[in-house]
Amino acid sequence: MSAYAALTRATYAASVRDKTTLFFTFAFPLAFLVLFGLIFQGQQVKGGLSSINYIAPGVLSWGLGNAAVFSVGFALMQWRRDDLLRLIWRTPTPLRTLLASRWTVALAVACVQTVLFTAVALLPFFGLELNGPYWAAVPLLILGVTAFLALGLLVGSVANTPEAVAAIANILMVPMAFLSGSFFPDDLMPGWLRTVSKVLPLHYLNDGLTDAMGGRGGLGDIAADCAGLAVFAVIFGLIATRIFRWSNRT
Repeated sequence: MSAYAALTRATYAASVRDKTTLFFTFAFPLAFLVLFGLIFQGQQVKGGLSSINYIAPGVLSWGLGNAAVFSVGFALMQWRRDDLLRLIWRTPTPLRTLLASRWTVALAVACVQTVLFTAVALLPFFGLELNGPYWAAVPLLILGVTAFLALGLLVGSVANTPEAVAAIANILMVPMAFLSGSFFPDDLMPGWLRTVSKVLPLHYLNDGLTDAMGGRGGLGDIAADCAGLAVFAVIFGLIATRIFRWSNRT
């Protein structure tokens, strides 16, 4: 068995065994869908878009980003603390193989998240309508997972305890969710805050999925959002690989 296959299998097994994390990975976005779906039910946002066609892609974006950051952040911190990363390094296994295995599992989880969440949002109670080129959500999903996985790698490389991972990840993801308009229309925010949101990766994933699923924009807008996510993936990836540590002893 190749190193990539072994690491992917081990990562998958660890993810499946962690029932609590697995539950909240899927339950949290659905809980927010119910909450905000009830709050804004029957309303429209600026531009005539129905509230559910805005809220559902936004909450899904946050759920995907949150899952990617927390999963890789906690895993790398724990593997490094338990010296598993040092053992992997001595095999020797290159960093790209380790990251490819984490990316594969994270992308698989994101695909299941997306299918389950969209299926629930399409129920008559919520009333999501796929008015846009929903197939364009695929490149957004891939680039979004890549960007947030790289951000999670940063978190996992810096933090040495579970508490530190949770604190850093929440400091990054919670404000980002509100500033990027995942939970409520960003046209309710002051202009300067909308400008700030454009330097956040969640803004591009949120906007792109709203265009693709909600029907707000066209393929040109989606391509621009894909480009934004690609830039963040490269920036986070370059920084993370430079500060990555195989062991706490070094």
